[in-house]
Amino acid sequence: MKNLKGIVPPLITPLKDRDHLDHEGLERLVDHVITGGVSGIFILGTTGEAPSLSYALRRELIKKVCQQAAGRVPVLVGITDTAFVESVNLAKTAADCGADALVLTTPYYFPAGQTELSEYVSHLVPELPLPLMLYNMPALTKVWFEVETLRALSDNEKIVGVKDSSGDLEYFGDLVSLRKERPDWTFFVGPEHLLVDAVRLGADGGVNGGANVFPRLFVDTYQAAVENDTEKIATLQATIEALQGIYDIGKYASRHIKATKCALSLLGICDDFMAEPFNRFNPPERKRVEEIIQKLQKTM
Repeated sequence: MKNLKGIVPPLITPLKDRDHLDHEGLERLVDHVITGGVSGIFILGTTGEAPSLSYALRRELIKKVCQQAAGRVPVLVGITDTAFVESVNLAKTAADCGADALVLTTPYYFPAGQTELSEYVSHLVPELPLPLMLYNMPALTKVWFEVETLRALSDNEKIVGVKDSSGDLEYFGDLVSLRKERPDWTFFVGPEHLLVDAVRLGADGGVNGGANVFPRLFVDTYQAAVENDTEKIATLQATIEALQGIYDIGKYASRHIKATKCALSLLGICDDFMAEPFNRFNPPERKRVEEIIQKLQKTM
């Protein structure tokens, strides 16, 4: 996990039905993103529909991804849960399977105050067998990791960085200032259209959902941003902006995951079955995703 930089896709969870993995699709997907040049894989995050998966399926996913990655890239495992003990249990499974790090956002349903949140993380970390990356996802958990809370937690050596999916670049800039306290911390940005701006602010890379579909696009964009290749950035950023069109299809918040799974299904990589309460796109929406993907493929 030291000096981890680049693109770490938040892997979707390929499913065959309500509680069964699409094993062949998962294998193709892991190979697809690694071949695309990613620096790591993050499973059981938002894009992976983690809160909707059974604990048995989560454990199976961890085992299969670690086996398939086979040490080619680090595997980061989301352990967020409403129950403290279940987060610890998942962390132990991750360690047993050979994962490299854990990822934790703020517990959802009951909104925690910042003091409670700080104590929660401080109590949890000693129970974890692997390094921990904190994950800011206020749109879904309703609670931020405030910068001062993170500053207070920065003296814990087992915490190795922060992934921010708030979409707030001002917050992200403040976040990166924590490098003064922890020069070894890794800072990742979630929203893919902000990747270049975040790198300019000091991001070490992106945990970008679109990298499931076109990993090389995001790997090249990150590298162009690091090198400040403005001409290349302009071309690649235009492609990323065009890709955002698939997320505008459908009317529910689940459309982002639906669109990503739909695109991967269209590419022949894995099934697009969704964990309930969600459902896959219907034929008219699927057709719109297909049109965007085919148009992008012609330009790449």
